[in-house]
Amino acid sequence: MTQRHGFVVWFTGLSGAGKSTLTGLLAPELRRRGLAVEVLDGDEVRAHLSKGLGFSREDRDTNILRIAYVARLLARNGVAVITAAISPYRETRNAARAMVESDGVPFLEIHLAASLEACEARDVKGLYAEARAGKRPGFTGIDDPYEPPLIPDLRLDTGSERPEVSLAALVRLLEERGLVPAGEGVAR
Repeated sequence: MTQRHGFVVWFTGLSGAGKSTLTGLLAPELRRRGLAVEVLDGDEVRAHLSKGLGFSREDRDTNILRIAYVARLLARNGVAVITAAISPYRETRNAARAMVESDGVPFLEIHLAASLEACEARDVKGLYAEARAGKRPGFTGIDDPYEPPLIPDLRLDTGSERPEVSLAALVRLLEERGLVPAGEGVAR
């Protein structure tokens, strides 16, 4: 299949909401369907493209807009881009959407809507415990806000549903929007 245009799947949600897990399921599914795929993981971008940025609102916004810029470049050249970054501020996500869509690239905001309690319960890195102990000031969801999308393209309850269920709903949306070829179900 020749891919004529790319698109951006923008995952947003608290730390531990399942962004990396769902990315790890979606990327190979898209490749299986013949798409060129690139993942822009928030932590990796921060380590390489945004090295030196802190966690102030300004620095977080700069990081998110850098991710959006790279996503736009890739997508307008036929790549399906998956971003996995908390992107806590609604205004900055809207700016990212506007930047990407300015080139006619489809942008899908996907809210991984796991509750704070669910994210804390699955926190394998201990980040929430450190934040609650005051060792990580400005941690999103604890002492810095997370502003959920008002009207996301898709809201997934990743706090209670299995990742495969979330993946199936997301792939169905991509098929309905004509962004991926219809498949014979999601590969398991």
